[in-house]
Amino acid sequence: MSQPVQTLSFDTVIDRLLVLKQDYQQHYLAMYSSWYGGIIKEPALMMVPVDDHLVHRGDGIFEAFKCVRWNLYGLERHLDRLERSARGASLNLPMSRAELTEIILATVRSADVPDCLVRLFISRGPGGFSTNPYECPASQVYIVVTTLKRPPRAKYQSGVTLKSSHIPIKQSYFANMKSCNYLPNVLMKKEAEDAGVDYTVSIDEKNFLGEGPTENIGIITSNEEFLVPRFDRILQGITLTRLLELAQELVPSGILAQVAEADITREQAYEAREIMVFGTTFDILPVVAYDGKSIGEGRPGPFYRRFLDLIEQDMRTCRQMLTPVKE
Repeated sequence: MSQPVQTLSFDTVIDRLLVLKQDYQQHYLAMYSSWYGGIIKEPALMMVPVDDHLVHRGDGIFEAFKCVRWNLYGLERHLDRLERSARGASLNLPMSRAELTEIILATVRSADVPDCLVRLFISRGPGGFSTNPYECPASQVYIVVTTLKRPPRAKYQSGVTLKSSHIPIKQSYFANMKSCNYLPNVLMKKEAEDAGVDYTVSIDEKNFLGEGPTENIGIITSNEEFLVPRFDRILQGITLTRLLELAQELVPSGILAQVAEADITREQAYEAREIMVFGTTFDILPVVAYDGKSIGEGRPGPFYRRFLDLIEQDMRTCRQMLTPVKE
């Protein structure tokens, strides 16, 4: 006979949370919760109320950015995009940008590591379980700082594999909003894992490339053009946007013929000189095979190496892109 279901006391729940620690929680360094009213260092307590619309409806927005050598890279651009997402979701930010920035910095300082990943969530807030956004009295802020886990070095040296996804591409209204409704993205990542490839890329109704689960895609053509899918159907990544600016400087010298958004078919991608993926955590990775077809010479190309140098130098020296964590 099965054991009866227990009704747990408050103290029992807290005790069990501390016992149920998991190995992956060692990567959780600090969390700010407006619901709690401060910063938490104990991973077992880094929780969100189950009646927060963020949990049961995906009703929230988020950003992810990194701290490198005690500097947040691209923070202002991430906050610009956060504000655009908030307007698209009709979501009120619960504090001013200056206040939010100070809380971000304080949370990263509390984590006390020079390199880390910061995830910022703005939720509709707790208050009922329906789809009605007006049942939530106030939106909330959750900031989670974790260790910065990059891909193995071999991925940078030998390249990654890419596959076309069968998951339908998002409509433009939602594609340009970084909301927490990420089920299509999760299914794309599952598709990659199940197929034994590193990444997948969405394909729209006209056979044009879109984006990965959390990555942007770009190609170098045989004419030495740097082309990326048009941003009207995909999220405009901060890493890719910055690289487009840096790469534009290579056009006058003739290193690149042009830098542009374009409609890119799978067939054009198959024939590309190089394909690259771009993302916050890893910056840039070279694609050596797409849908089982070898790309270029089947190994990382010279433009990938040049682009990686450009973005890494930008992280070290561009003051406009860096927000110091410590005074």
